[in-house]
Amino acid sequence: MVPRRRLSRLLVAIAASLVCVSLAAPLAAHASNRRIAVGDYRWSAPEVDIDLGEHVTWHWVGPDTVHSITGNSPNAAGLDSDPGNAFPNHPIGDSFQLSFDQPGSYEFHCKLHSFVKGKVVVSSNPGDPETEVDPIPPIAVDLQNPAVSDLRLNRSSFRATGTAMTFALDERALLDAEIYRLRKRRNPVYAGYREWNSHIGLNAVAFGGPSTHFKPRPGRYRATVIATDQSANTVTVKRLRFSILKPKR
Repeated sequence: MVPRRRLSRLLVAIAASLVCVSLAAPLAAHASNRRIAVGDYRWSAPEVDIDLGEHVTWHWVGPDTVHSITGNSPNAAGLDSDPGNAFPNHPIGDSFQLSFDQPGSYEFHCKLHSFVKGKVVVSSNPGDPETEVDPIPPIAVDLQNPAVSDLRLNRSSFRATGTAMTFALDERALLDAEIYRLRKRRNPVYAGYREWNSHIGLNAVAFGGPSTHFKPRPGRYRATVIATDQSANTVTVKRLRFSILKPKR
């Protein structure tokens, strides 16, 4: 059995030795690789902390993409996402990555917009270049074409007063019908167009009647229907064939 006083001195010595060991051990890395969204005329994080050997990846998420990642501090000179290009314009979803192997504070700006800027602070701690802690930033614009379904004419043959056209949309869109008059043994001739600002869900619009850009006359026709959403995504929906009958006598 160890005497109580001796045991107390022993525990104090052990505690002191553990403190010395912890002070002598190198500091654990506190930062990590980072992913930064560039869009809305800013960085998603204006200051980024990483450790030695780690990297930063910038992602152009939109809607604005005319930005560069250009070093403007002395230690960042020559670091540029668009070398030799005075007017950068990246596609949505594009990315640019830099790794840092020297500690310090690296400052960057956009060569077109000086207020779009940020800083990467690199510690002297060894880092982990493999682990990504941030998810890939989501795209900030709509790249999905509008979905149009159940598009049909109430009648395929009608007189110059027109008929009804129905369709369903999954988002607001402009529906455009480019109309051609069909001729025997000759190429179709452009006859005009109609446009409809349409809403989500079921739509019913007048089709084939007289309007500013279409003057109906008896004959056979073909219409190419195109949908364009508010983000300018465009899809050709369908080709409709119809006939305009002669007026009743």
